[in-house]
Amino acid sequence: MTGSIFLLPNETWFVELAVVVIILFLVTKYGLPRLNAAIEARQEKIRTALAAADEARAAADAAGDERTRVLNEAREQARDIVANAQAMSDQIKSEAGGRGQAEYDRIVAAANAEVATARQRAIDEASAKIGEIVFDLVAKVVGREVDQAAHQDLVREAVAALSVEAQRESNH
Repeated sequence: MTGSIFLLPNETWFVELAVVVIILFLVTKYGLPRLNAAIEARQEKIRTALAAADEARAAADAAGDERTRVLNEAREQARDIVANAQAMSDQIKSEAGGRGQAEYDRIVAAANAEVATARQRAIDEASAKIGEIVFDLVAKVVGREVDQAAHQDLVREAVAALSVEAQRESNH
């Protein structure tokens, strides 16, 4: 009956115990060092990855700062370009206005000169006609023929006096 009580160890129990002890010894001697090496290698990979991530984060921060600096420089250059364009536009407007005013003044002066020339021509034509009319009138009033060549100096003086008076009126 001793074989029927399972709490009492028998010879298989000692064999099983010996097998467990051998397995524990083998696992401790050969299995655990490899497992520890694998765990340490994995920990080192994780540490390396974390360090790389920290470096990447620092590089990204530095790149962000550089990007911000470059962006600010670009904005400043854009402001300068816009200011220069505005100044150039103002200068071109001013020059165009000055050229337009100069052209206007030239046209007005040319028109005034043309009007003065036309006025003088009209006065000269009118003077010649007036001289002829005066001679015809004098001939009719006096009743005899007047020598136009003999009295040409008188006509010239009258025409000159009319020209002077016409110029005075045009100046006022």
